[in-house]
Amino acid sequence: MPQTYIIHALKYAHHPRTASDNFIGPTDFHETSMPLDYFVWAITSGKDTFLVDTGFNAEIAAKRGRTMLRCPSLSLADIGIDAKHIKDVIITHMHYDHVGNFDLFPSASFHLQDREMTFATGRSMVTSFFNAAYNVDDVVGMVRKVYAGRVIFHNGDAELASGLSLHHVGGHTDGLMVVRVWTERGWVVLASDASHLYANMNNVNPFPIVYHAGKMVEGYKRLKELADSSQHIIPGHDPLVLKLYPPSSPQLRGMAARVDLEPEY
Repeated sequence: MPQTYIIHALKYAHHPRTASDNFIGPTDFHETSMPLDYFVWAITSGKDTFLVDTGFNAEIAAKRGRTMLRCPSLSLADIGIDAKHIKDVIITHMHYDHVGNFDLFPSASFHLQDREMTFATGRSMVTSFFNAAYNVDDVVGMVRKVYAGRVIFHNGDAELASGLSLHHVGGHTDGLMVVRVWTERGWVVLASDASHLYANMNNVNPFPIVYHAGKMVEGYKRLKELADSSQHIIPGHDPLVLKLYPPSSPQLRGMAARVDLEPEY
């Protein structure tokens, strides 16, 4: 059997917005409120810890008009993880809300798709349509990590450890990847921005920040192939995650959830 992991979804920021901001096509939601939550995800076993994405800091939150709730390192500390000791960080893609805070993880190597680095530093970035969701200082910071020998590149799908694998999906960015994790309830997939919200995937209506809409739609099918069921897919920004899944502890209800467990509702 594969290694069994616990997965914590850790909320660190929030953005109120309307439903029309979250879909390319028309919806039945009209102008109803449909906010986004911002997460990092901690994957732990008895001996190994992996972090998925690193979030942004208060400076970027102010610049982007997001509500910063707490530093991701504090959320990790709440579940007994010291950010300074994390060895493996999986960067699903290099948008500003997934790849900041390098200074919090001095011991980490960063797992990244070849195609994401190529995309984030290549010809697509000459236009604001593609570069607006990137923070150039974070991109430069990742290049510096390459030169320091702290980036581990992946070309497509890869098994990172027993019970934990990376899968290139693309669509949202050219090098987006998702994370498949074996848990006590089966295969859970951390979709990151392959589906911001449950509604993007369930209604086959992509989020407006997209590199290739066709590949994003194909990605919804890939998520379902990788996960044991639709309830085993965890979208990247949906506030419903914290309502559906049990909290990491009673004190952390509304801020951290155990998505390796069965939903409460």
